[in-house]
Amino acid sequence: MTRKQFGVTLAAGIAMMLPKVANAAEVTESDVMVKTPDGNADCYFVHPSSGTAPGVLFWPDIFGLRPALRTMGKRLAESGYSVLVVNPFYRMQKAPTASKGGATPLQEVMPFARGLNTTTHITDAKAFIGWLDQQPSVAKNRKIGTQGYCMGGPMALRTAYAVPGRVGAVATFHGGNGQVTTMPDSPHLQAAQSKAQFLIAVAESDDMQAPTVKTTIKDTLTKAGLSAEVEVYPAMHGWCPPDAGPYNEMQAEKAWSRLLVLYGKALA
Repeated sequence: MTRKQFGVTLAAGIAMMLPKVANAAEVTESDVMVKTPDGNADCYFVHPSSGTAPGVLFWPDIFGLRPALRTMGKRLAESGYSVLVVNPFYRMQKAPTASKGGATPLQEVMPFARGLNTTTHITDAKAFIGWLDQQPSVAKNRKIGTQGYCMGGPMALRTAYAVPGRVGAVATFHGGNGQVTTMPDSPHLQAAQSKAQFLIAVAESDDMQAPTVKTTIKDTLTKAGLSAEVEVYPAMHGWCPPDAGPYNEMQAEKAWSRLLVLYGKALA
């Protein structure tokens, strides 16, 4: 079995785990290359097969673009969105970058994460949003959403800062305590300069380590006049992707339902 065949088989298994989308749209999916200032990023693009839909930029967790996240992207597309799931580590390696998906030892993937910074987050965000706006399936008259998991949380926050005229909704799931730093370019401070609406879903385990992060994000966004739903979920860091060890179906489904509510109002 080739690596691609294995990925298809794995994705099919994961898809069976996730609840079916009611009145799911028929979707078209493809592997695409997106040109950025630093090269070409390999990504997965999936969208309703007919008409146009709001674009969504999907930032993975540290385990990168893989079958589980393709499945999540496809599920979102079936709900009526044109979704780009990116490989944030394209500068170093094409996806997959984690040999065992969400069960990959952290020491294997940490070097990829260390290769990214504020500058790469912002230049990539501009390139990915720009690419989405060039696609016939993306509605140019609707705002774009972005969502990030784990290390993708700070990237999603910075996307709203990078392209404030286009990004209308930001969701972070177990985005970690790197969402708030003491630096002037802290993701939460940059996000406060945007025009987006926010959903910040915090892992209980992250909140125990840094209990002030949630209130700092909420207070900063509220002071900026921005709508923000900030909630601590009774789950461990990493509870959303279905291939991750801490996956918690009940809490993942709750988070997913709140994501759809956010996009339903902010990208209408």
